[in-house]
Amino acid sequence: MFRLAKLPAKTAIESSIRYPGWRVVFAASACVFVSFGSLFVYTFSVFLKPLANEFHWTREAVSAAFAFAALAVAACSPPLGLLLDRFPARRIILPSFVVFGCAFASLSLLTPHLWHLYAVFTLLGIVGNGTAHLAYTRALSTWFEERRGAAFSVLLAGGALGAMILPLFAQSLISAFGWRNAFAVLGGMVLAVGLPLGFRVRERSVVSRTEKLAAAGATIAEGLRSRMFWIIVTVLFLCSVSQNGAIAHLSALLTDRGIPAGRAALAASALGGATLVGRLFTGWLLDRYFAPRVAFCILTIAAAGTLILSRAHSMLTGVIGAACIGIGMGGEADITPYLLSKYFGLRSFSTLYGFSWTAYAIAGAIGPVIMGKAFDLTGSYRTLLSELALATLVAAALMLLLPRYSLPPSDEEIQIAEAARAGD
Repeated sequence: MFRLAKLPAKTAIESSIRYPGWRVVFAASACVFVSFGSLFVYTFSVFLKPLANEFHWTREAVSAAFAFAALAVAACSPPLGLLLDRFPARRIILPSFVVFGCAFASLSLLTPHLWHLYAVFTLLGIVGNGTAHLAYTRALSTWFEERRGAAFSVLLAGGALGAMILPLFAQSLISAFGWRNAFAVLGGMVLAVGLPLGFRVRERSVVSRTEKLAAAGATIAEGLRSRMFWIIVTVLFLCSVSQNGAIAHLSALLTDRGIPAGRAALAASALGGATLVGRLFTGWLLDRYFAPRVAFCILTIAAAGTLILSRAHSMLTGVIGAACIGIGMGGEADITPYLLSKYFGLRSFSTLYGFSWTAYAIAGAIGPVIMGKAFDLTGSYRTLLSELALATLVAAALMLLLPRYSLPPSDEEIQIAEAARAGD
């Protein structure tokens, strides 16, 4: 029914750079570079103060726009995952990029009405995960089994590069041309990169054991009833409150403590650089060690980073704290889809991933708002960041409750599952 990519040689191995799946990975990674999860999330803190100063809005009011986008992501992720489980990824990716790029550029025409800001951010959230890594993970899983952790790490490295480059780029645009022109340029970049490369994201067309395992994977209902799924969701929720709260206010937090705006943007880029390292290193670890133990170590580093940031009064401590948070963010982004594919297979992978994104996005809406509220009430972020560090440490400990992966089904079990699916 669908036109899918052809695998030229059945003997191609996943570890070879000539394996065609890697071309799909690199195209997807470039798309993630300009996606909602990269461009929108990591440049928000750079735009926060210019918008608040221009229109005399409070930081809580501007942060609420981030919450509207996050809640839209939360509402739309499960149905988006359902579509991704049923249609080729690029049928979802390309329209999402068109809307996302145009809407982001339209912020250059922002008026002094908060509802205008909230409306555009809500639209960005509706299509956001159609551009972010949720849209690509299932397609990549059809290409990779043994090197899936490495493939996910390269995919997510695009977002980490965005976190390194885009805050500095956005700050440079704002300094040189103003925040309105910065929005326009960044929105145009989304369209220029996302559309041609999103077209190259394709599922593997040949029937492999990986795809047969998908037929034997968990249904949506089975996944939602699983204790393992809710542990993963709880961890995501706790980490998202902390990480998104810190990211959204990172630039403002550091400039409040006397660090120039340009150097504060450099700290945000350091976070992105650490995210890149975290994602690549975690992908390597996932293909070799038990993922929940890897997650415990990575999230403990993130908790330490949040605690350091709460007490940062110099550029050095700000960079160290941001880098530790970045390592945790990078690792967690690799670990979640990896665990879902290992515990539940690919049958309903995108839908279950979408539900986990709902929890992540709701928490992502809460984090920046409570950070803004804390600052407006106390003039400081310190106490709340200390509490968020503790929440991240609890999330790390929860990962140790996950059991060993189930043994893969036998060929006979796969045939039974395929026959049952055909009967449906």
